[in-house]
Amino acid sequence: MDVLFFVGLALLVGFLGGKVSHRVKFPAVVGYLIGGLILGPSFLNILNLNLLNNLGVFNDMALALVAFVIGNELRLSTLKKMGRSIITIIFSESFGAFLLVALGVYLLTRKLYIALIFGAMAPASAPAGTAIVLQEYKAKGPLTNALYAVVGLDDGLAIIIYVFAASLAKVFLTGQNFSFLGLLKGPFVEIIGAISLGGIAGVTFGYLAKRLGKETELLTVCLGVILIVTGLAKYFHFYLILTNLVLGMFFSNIFLFLSRRTMDILNRISIPIYVIFFVVAGAHLQLRLLSVMGILGVVYIVCRTLGLVGGSFLGATISGAEAVIRKYLGLGILSQAGVAIGLAILVTREFSSLGEVGKNLSLLVINTIAATTIVFEILGPIGTKIAITKAGEVRKE
Repeated sequence: MDVLFFVGLALLVGFLGGKVSHRVKFPAVVGYLIGGLILGPSFLNILNLNLLNNLGVFNDMALALVAFVIGNELRLSTLKKMGRSIITIIFSESFGAFLLVALGVYLLTRKLYIALIFGAMAPASAPAGTAIVLQEYKAKGPLTNALYAVVGLDDGLAIIIYVFAASLAKVFLTGQNFSFLGLLKGPFVEIIGAISLGGIAGVTFGYLAKRLGKETELLTVCLGVILIVTGLAKYFHFYLILTNLVLGMFFSNIFLFLSRRTMDILNRISIPIYVIFFVVAGAHLQLRLLSVMGILGVVYIVCRTLGLVGGSFLGATISGAEAVIRKYLGLGILSQAGVAIGLAILVTREFSSLGEVGKNLSLLVINTIAATTIVFEILGPIGTKIAITKAGEVRKE
């Protein structure tokens, strides 16, 4: 059957899942994920793993759109109001998750290299799960602004934490030399490249948009720029999310009026792309992995949750952030998916060649993270809805 048949099926099943999800007061994202889970290998196997690989382009497209949307919400005026608090919160929640997971895993396994690797998995978030819920409920307010900033920026720190933790783990396994400058070189180049590419594209798009009168023209050029930037980011191995986030930030802060108009137009066509993205993500979730997760997975889930919630509270308290941010921010950043899976795959590539111990570590990490992702992908959007509801920032039910 042609792949377009399955794209259409994913749209309709995701749409129905979203409607059912609303009936039980859950975010639509949860329905999309469960729809994908039913279509995937765990149940009907209509969306099998080979087919899912052919639908991967929707993942990149959706992540690019989400990052662009988040960037449009990160206005300098808003960030200035938050001041140092948002940086403090990002560092506190990221290192809180890293340290608590590393401690929990070490107490369970008594192996420092395993603790470091699992700790490094914990800070990575899934901005799509959070951002789509904020859009769905038209959330506005200080907590919403903080959530956009945290999920938009903390993955960069998560990757840097992983680089250092993985290198330390290799030292404990092999005794090889450890170089801080050597470790920083790769991530530094990729981050600077992403910021430069996104910034140039954002300014260029703004000047192009000023010359476009029709909404259809603005939409066409906007999508064209986002897709070109995404393709270039992948080609040069820059961070896709960061590149498009910076694109959105530059565009929205320099061309404020055009930014609002563009977002209104973009929102009209983005939902179908998001539906396919989350249905495909749900199809990737394999329930059989839950049975092999074991106590290590439970420790990871509990410690990561406590680390993010506690770290967010601590950072917000230290920096004097508003009460709603202190109380509820941690609940809104629990989603975890693509970046964590990507880091787990990196572990497989980097450690499988380090003998039997390295191979065992790779299998342990990829299976555990894949299994815990199922939990966080479902609980994350629900936590975000609870957070913005408790904070009184929901504008649409």
